[in-house]
Amino acid sequence: MIVPLNQLISALHSLKNTAMASVPTLHKDFSPEHTAHGKEPNASLRDLGVSDIRGRHLDELLDRLLPTLGMEGAPNVPSTWSTSYVSAHSFFHNKHVWLQSRSFKTLRTKSRRTASGDDVLTESDPYTPAFMKGFLTREKAAEAQSLDQLTKSRKLPQNQEETFKLGFSEGFMRSQAFTQRTQDSLRRTRLVLLVLLLVGIYGLSRAPFLSVRFRTTSGLDSAIDPIQMKNVTFEHVKGVEEAKNELQDVVEFLRNPHKFTVLGGKLPKGILLVGPPGTGKTLLARAVAGEADVPFYYASGSEFDEMFVGVGASRIRNLFKEAKANAPCVIFIDELDSVGGKRIESPMHPYSRQTINQLLAEMDGFKANEGVIVIGATNFAEALDNALVRPGRFDMQVTVPRPDVKGRTEILNWYLAKIKVDSAVKPEIIARGTVGFSGAELENLVNQAALKAAVDGKEMVTMKDLEFAKDKILMGPERRSVEIDKKNKTITAYHESGHAIVAYYTKDAMPINKATIMPRGPTLGHVSLLPENDRWSETRAQLLAQMDVSMGGRVAEELIFRDDYITTGASSDFDGATKIANLMVTRFGMSDKLGVMTYGDVSKQSPETQAAIEQEVRMLLKDSYERAKSLLKMYKKEHEKLADALLRYETLDAKEIQMVLEGKPLDQ
Repeated sequence: MIVPLNQLISALHSLKNTAMASVPTLHKDFSPEHTAHGKEPNASLRDLGVSDIRGRHLDELLDRLLPTLGMEGAPNVPSTWSTSYVSAHSFFHNKHVWLQSRSFKTLRTKSRRTASGDDVLTESDPYTPAFMKGFLTREKAAEAQSLDQLTKSRKLPQNQEETFKLGFSEGFMRSQAFTQRTQDSLRRTRLVLLVLLLVGIYGLSRAPFLSVRFRTTSGLDSAIDPIQMKNVTFEHVKGVEEAKNELQDVVEFLRNPHKFTVLGGKLPKGILLVGPPGTGKTLLARAVAGEADVPFYYASGSEFDEMFVGVGASRIRNLFKEAKANAPCVIFIDELDSVGGKRIESPMHPYSRQTINQLLAEMDGFKANEGVIVIGATNFAEALDNALVRPGRFDMQVTVPRPDVKGRTEILNWYLAKIKVDSAVKPEIIARGTVGFSGAELENLVNQAALKAAVDGKEMVTMKDLEFAKDKILMGPERRSVEIDKKNKTITAYHESGHAIVAYYTKDAMPINKATIMPRGPTLGHVSLLPENDRWSETRAQLLAQMDVSMGGRVAEELIFRDDYITTGASSDFDGATKIANLMVTRFGMSDKLGVMTYGDVSKQSPETQAAIEQEVRMLLKDSYERAKSLLKMYKKEHEKLADALLRYETLDAKEIQMVLEGKPLDQ
């Protein structure tokens, strides 16, 4: 008899479930008659999974799979049940009553109602996974070697065999077509992957990393083209005559190197330009290349900085390789401190020193580097590595300072010649009022004046436009939209006129350039003072005069409005006066009590010294305050006239202030 495997497994599991479901019906205290006559488990054909089997085959199968429980001592009834290892009279009693309890979670059971109406616990099948059940329930047939055998195994009727063969053929052909399309797609995918692999291998052969090859766009990795600077000469550089004279020798080296080598001299290898931003360092380097008429290679220090190891050193090699091939030439590295900073030992960046090491080797290494002059520019020379600034690498160090009055006048004339300017414009007056301006800032001043004249609809730039641009840069833009009430405006007028009166009548104070009560930036008014010439050093009298002028604003408020109505407008004035007094005591040795001694960090001094310094500073400020107060009391009428003029005109220049103080009327 042939029984499907899935039905056999279902029968065995059903037998087990039914046996376990009968446990609740058993009582703990079994009577002898219950023990002697065990109750057979009841199971339906559907539960056993053999509902499709009928007749004599069913009886034989049940006899073989489900042997009945034999009673002990009953004749002619063989028992196939095994005796439990527990000494009890019933198998079910041994299996379920004496079940040991352990500290793990038991399998959950489900209750179902039988045909007799009793609730029976049935255990879910925990031993067979879902995918195994599907595999076991699949009917397996014998493999057919041909279509005829497959048809016969199906035992199809005669009229359905042709239909089955036709459907099978169509399905087979469609399967073949689908398989062919899949193979073609896989073939194309393999070809694309092979091409990408070859491209990646080619990129890796040209650069350390493939990502670096596609990422870098600076131009230093490929061929570097020099720049010709024929249109830039020393005539374009203004205000830095000393630096130009230093570089004239370098130009002569590049023009006629044999003139110096015949005497045994060597061509300088490097020139370091040091100075504040905007003073013309880059323009000087371009002028050197333009005067010598040699190739000019430009690179910024940040171009050598890369997150990948070895890229910066590779770019240094490429740059010097191209330069040596075109010697004599000039290499200009701007912002040198970003690539030539001091070398430190850092666990976060163990390879960060490769770039500067390569630069050191290229400038003065084992191989000769003839005919290539390296010009570096930086405004932070203290950060450069000591090995980089030694003789043999950067042989010359040229300082490019801020221009003086003469230099500022030359720069202003150079930029004013490029725009339409009124003939009454006096560049030397603007130069006097722009102390500390660099060449770039002066260029911006001229440009701002030209824009102001264009906005006002003028045909040329006037002196007024240049003054406006200068005040805008120094004090900020005008805030005409600010509405100030009459009281605050009056206080501001007397405050600013107090500064002007003290400055006008103090011998060593700087001359007044302008006084205004127009709000600019964070201030409500301003008095600008201009030195007649650049001050390279200042005397004690000049420092005390600056302190007196700073005190004039607060003293004017106290004299006019009394102590209860003084304002916070003098805070910046006090800051300036206190700073000057501190420098006089701690740095300049201008204190009789502390003597000619400097005190770098006052907080590190002894308490006695700190107290002495504070006392001297207070004394200087108090004396300055008293001098300003005495002066304003003496010139009380002039003070009131100047304040009234500021309230009326808002802005007065030096000539107009002089006319007011002399009692002359101002023209409308």
